[in-house]
Amino acid sequence: MRENLIKDQKTIAVFDDDPDLLDIFRFLLDEEGYHVVAFDNCDDIISKVREVKPMLILMDNWIPLVGGEKAIGQLRNEEDLKHIPVILISASNDVAEVSKRAGADGFIAKPFDFEIILNMVKKLLM
Repeated sequence: MRENLIKDQKTIAVFDDDPDLLDIFRFLLDEEGYHVVAFDNCDDIISKVREVKPMLILMDNWIPLVGGEKAIGQLRNEEDLKHIPVILISASNDVAEVSKRAGADGFIAKPFDFEIILNMVKKLLM
C-alpha cells in the first residue's frame, strides 16, 4: 500500500506482511518525526524504493513473494539504491547470518523491544 509522501520529511520504508506490525512501526516512527511508507510485500521492490526515496528501510525476512534476503540483494545490486541502510527483521534463529548474507546494515530479532528499533534507526541515520 502506498501513502502520500510529505516533501522534505524523513522517510522510512517498511516492508512487512503483518498489518499489526506495520501499525506499530508507523506509530513508533511517526512519534519520532519520521514519515513511514509501508508495503505488505516486496514485489517490484526496486521501483517502490525509487518512488519513495527512503532514508532507511526496515525489511521483514519472511515477506512475500521473494523474501527479505533476496529483496535486500536486489537493492544492493542497484547503484542508486545500494547506499540506503537496511535493517532486517526476523523471528528466524539465524537472523544474524541471514542479515550478513543479505548485506543488511543491521538486524533485529523478533520479538523485539521498541527501544532497540529506535536506537538502531537513529544509529544508522546519524
